[in-house]
Amino acid sequence: MNVPLTDHTLSVASVNLILFAARQKGANAEQLAQSIGVSTDQLRDPDGRIAIRQVQALWREIVAATGDPNIALKLGEMINPAGVGVLAYVMMHCPTLGKAFEKLCQYQDIVCEGIRTVGHQEGEQYILSLELISPDIIYPAYAVNSELSIYLSAIRAMTGLHITAREVRFSYPRPLDITEHERVFSPAQLSFDADVTAMVLDAALLNTPIMNASPSLFTLFNQHADDLLQRLHKPTLSARVRAEIITLMKGEEPTLATVADRLAMGIRTLQLHLKDEGTTYQQLLDGIRKELAVKHLREPNLSTTDIAYLLGFAEPSVFFRSFKKWTGQTPGAYRMAAQVA
Repeated sequence: MNVPLTDHTLSVASVNLILFAARQKGANAEQLAQSIGVSTDQLRDPDGRIAIRQVQALWREIVAATGDPNIALKLGEMINPAGVGVLAYVMMHCPTLGKAFEKLCQYQDIVCEGIRTVGHQEGEQYILSLELISPDIIYPAYAVNSELSIYLSAIRAMTGLHITAREVRFSYPRPLDITEHERVFSPAQLSFDADVTAMVLDAALLNTPIMNASPSLFTLFNQHADDLLQRLHKPTLSARVRAEIITLMKGEEPTLATVADRLAMGIRTLQLHLKDEGTTYQQLLDGIRKELAVKHLREPNLSTTDIAYLLGFAEPSVFFRSFKKWTGQTPGAYRMAAQVA
């Protein structure tokens, strides 16, 4: 059995905002990050990316730690939208709200590759739609609630006006309690089980000027966003190596020599290029094994011995030692904790 992994990511800036909100609710942000395999050093890298599957796990851990299932809905109220990073700066220096929406749709991937935001006008309405495109998003409510919450907060911050939506549509089933949805998006009409998540606004708002927008800063940040987007869409060697490791991991450990051969590179050349990208073959292999181990341990039908085999470990004992090194827990302890959560 081989579990597919994608390379869809979220910006480190966005992850830090989520952790900031968790901290405001009394949770230990460092422990939360560690629980999903994200180090403090990773969170200090302004150009870094975190896998969406890890961020989805982070939402689950945050809800458990704070006891607040609606924290994603409150995100826009708890953080500064400018903290999202370069996309926020591009939008803040657009001449109008309509132009800001255009840039939001153009540069969405800089913030999150798992959601496609599309804006279009229908008569007197302007509709911002959020389409989930990553299979790693297993908790769609957290993903779209946080995005919509931040969008609304950013619209108000950019214009200085208490703008409200006409309607907000959610593509997930209606929760038992929608009190927080009603509070956050009041007085918008809410609907659930929609074909696509969307925020519906008055089209007349598109001409609303952005406060303190600077044409020169817009040019600067727009160029930076273009550069980031080009780099993001260009497959890195690390991503190619990850893909090869996942393909080869079928009951035996994929070797550096085998991967180098499949990429038509020498072993030393591959090692040097990975070093330039700030990683090593062993780190990539360990990272994939950890991600898959965590996923498998949440599936009750696989024994820890089975998982050790699937991840290419020669002996279950080697897997146990490695997993404890990665997480501080044995596989069995992690599985029990996951079942209780």
